[in-house]
Amino acid sequence: MITPISKTTEARDTGTTSSSTIYIAAGPRATDMLGLFGMFSAAFLAATLIPAQSEAVLVGLLWAKAHSVWLLLLVATTGNVIGAAVNWVLGRYLSHFADRRWFPVSASKMERASGWYRKWGFWSLLGSWLPIVGDPLTLVAGLLKEPFWRFLLIVTVAKGGRYLVLAIVTLKYA
Repeated sequence: MITPISKTTEARDTGTTSSSTIYIAAGPRATDMLGLFGMFSAAFLAATLIPAQSEAVLVGLLWAKAHSVWLLLLVATTGNVIGAAVNWVLGRYLSHFADRRWFPVSASKMERASGWYRKWGFWSLLGSWLPIVGDPLTLVAGLLKEPFWRFLLIVTVAKGGRYLVLAIVTLKYA
């Protein structure tokens, strides 16, 4: 929606009056982009080691029906996979800091995720969407030098599949 704003000015020395109108783009387009940015941000943060609830954001946007379901799934999956890739990079290149207090994964979570990874190999990345162990799994994949192409493929299937199931359930019962 484009909103006109009129402004009238009067020049003191000449006594003349002039009027001008400016147009401001606001409304659905701006708020649509904010919704998508919020979805991407929540999904990105949820996939890193920072707690966030991307599922709640997705459900809210699905209920609002302001965007196509496929666009929301694409934005959510992209944000979540990029966040997981950040974890992979942290594991791959910052592993020598794992004993530091500020390192984002505790030793117990790392050990649990490493156990899963040793037992199931790269297929354990299908659990990357799971609470508690999913994010450390993506970090461990980097630590154990999982090839990035295979990491991206499996994590995209897992995280995209989770959002797809959530969307189906939400739309069925909404």
